[in-house]
Amino acid sequence: MIVAAGVAGTLVTTVTDVSSSVSTQTGNTADTIDTDIEIISDAGSDAVYNEDDEGDGTVTLYVKNTGEKTLASDGAGLDVLVDGEYVSSEEFEIEVHGDDHWRSGAVAELEIDRELETGEEHRAVVTINDSRAVFEFRT
Repeated sequence: MIVAAGVAGTLVTTVTDVSSSVSTQTGNTADTIDTDIEIISDAGSDAVYNEDDEGDGTVTLYVKNTGEKTLASDGAGLDVLVDGEYVSSEEFEIEVHGDDHWRSGAVAELEIDRELETGEEHRAVVTINDSRAVFEFRT
């Protein structure tokens, strides 16, 4: 009887843990399905990359929320790579245009502090909730 009570207690704990894990995974999957972004910048535009007189460069990307989920307007959860190098959140600023929230259909301007070689091909990757947008451009 004592063994049966111990087994039952273990099974209840295990079932609760599995149930919690499934709920968490379901929520993450829903976020992934409802999230989609697209970089709508013009690759041929001179506005994508600017370099000031001191040689400091800025990459400007316009990222549109094309999914159903409202995204964090402060860029939380956003991962950015430029030419394969990770860009920390301290190295970019984000501003949502026309709205306080980055809702479906809204466009965010992403300014990335990055010095790039001019006259070469470059690649930027923006990821959030497993949704990935790739943008290739020439400086």
